[in-house]
Amino acid sequence: MKIRESTESERKEILNIHNQAFGKDKGPEIAKLVDDLLSDETAMPLLSLVAVENNKLIGHILYTKAVVTQTARSISAHILAPLAILPQEQKKGIGVKLINEGLRLLKASGTELVFVLGHPTYYPRCGFIPAGEQGFEAPYPIPEEHAGAWMIQELNGDVLAYNSGKIQCSEVLNEPQHWRE
Repeated sequence: MKIRESTESERKEILNIHNQAFGKDKGPEIAKLVDDLLSDETAMPLLSLVAVENNKLIGHILYTKAVVTQTARSISAHILAPLAILPQEQKKGIGVKLINEGLRLLKASGTELVFVLGHPTYYPRCGFIPAGEQGFEAPYPIPEEHAGAWMIQELNGDVLAYNSGKIQCSEVLNEPQHWRE
């Protein structure tokens, strides 16, 4: 398996991965979100990675630009959303490999923080910790019972020790329906 940046010509195949991974109920909504994010100027710079096996795309991850407001200084940040693996390829560690490669590339580019709203037992495997406990507020309120799903990872610097703030995401992602875990 190889992980690399996606190309525009793979967009339809990427959307199909999200449709299949999230099923009939959520698949079309998530695929539309990905399609819209790939064209959203406020999401740039973004990082779109695919997992490829036998010349077939089997997974996709997207990191889009985020802004930390209400903080003492400018912070370079991204949001991981969404991650999808074809159903028949799940539970093979592909998602973790996509996450880790994305984090490696973002760290090399100087990104300081990465946020995710996701399963609170999955993302800590890749080093994510609860963001609210670190003083970083999601774009929309996260119910207390799901607070552990809003997570953060520090890639560069000592940002967590001296900063807090509220996250502002791209226009497409800045809709309340995308902030329910």
